[in-house]
Amino acid sequence: QVQLVESGGGLVQAVGSLRLSCAASGRTFSTAAMGWFRQAPGKEREFVAAITWDGTITPYADSVKGRFTISRDNAKNTVYLQMNSLKPEDTAVYYCATGTVTYPTSIATTYHYWGQGTQVTVSS
Repeated sequence: QVQLVESGGGLVQAVGSLRLSCAASGRTFSTAAMGWFRQAPGKEREFVAAITWDGTITPYADSVKGRFTISRDNAKNTVYLQMNSLKPEDTAVYYCATGTVTYPTSIATTYHYWGQGTQVTVSS
C-alpha cells in the first residue's frame, strides 16, 4: 500500500500563491508518475498536472498552464504543486495520486492511490 498526504492548502486572495506538498510513504514506486487533480463543489474531478519519476515530462491542464508548476523530490518521496496567479475558479479540493503508471497521464482511473485532499480557496 501507498499512503499519500497532501498539505499546504488554505485561503488566499486572487493573484496570490500557494505551494502544495504531497508526501508518499509505504510501498512507493520509484519509477511511478505522480499527478495532481482537483474537484470543485458540484463538479467532476479534473486533471491539473502530472510528472514522470525523473521530472522530464510534466503535462498541465490548459487552465493552469503558465501559472502552476509541478515538481518532485524523490529523496523525500514528495511532489509539489506551486500555484501562482491564483484565480477564484481555482477553488477546489486538490488531490495527489500515484500508482504503477510510469507515464504522467491525465486520466484519473490510471492512478491507484489517492490522498485525502487539501482545500484551496481563492477569494476575489
